[in-house]
Amino acid sequence: MKRLSIVAAVLLTMSAAADDVTDSETLLCSASRIVACYEEGDCAELIAEEIGVPQFVVIDTKGGKVSTTKASGENRSTPIGKVNRADGLMFFQGIEQSRAFSFVVHEQSGHLTVAVSRDGLSVSVFGSCTDATDADL
Repeated sequence: MKRLSIVAAVLLTMSAAADDVTDSETLLCSASRIVACYEEGDCAELIAEEIGVPQFVVIDTKGGKVSTTKASGENRSTPIGKVNRADGLMFFQGIEQSRAFSFVVHEQSGHLTVAVSRDGLSVSVFGSCTDATDADL
């Protein structure tokens, strides 16, 4: 399977405990489950390393970007086109390299749900985020 961009990351790979991220400006997120479904109807659960997904991603809500951590050495970044907060949820949406992505983070629990889609393929990511506002990521 081709490498998916950081957005597919979206990525991520460690099971972090969820955390209250209400009013957080910077989030550190990881994936616990990744599922890809193809137009033909086949779906497969994937391991992040198989598709080039970084272990962690940082969501900068003020700067409007999703990026890898400094420690990863990957130096990957994706702009977020739209950031919204409503009803205890944070929404991040954008488009990169013919892929549309949408992140939803439950503010009180830090639970993460991501959808990345391109023609004929949809990737769903489930994970957790924690506040990283004061961290040097």
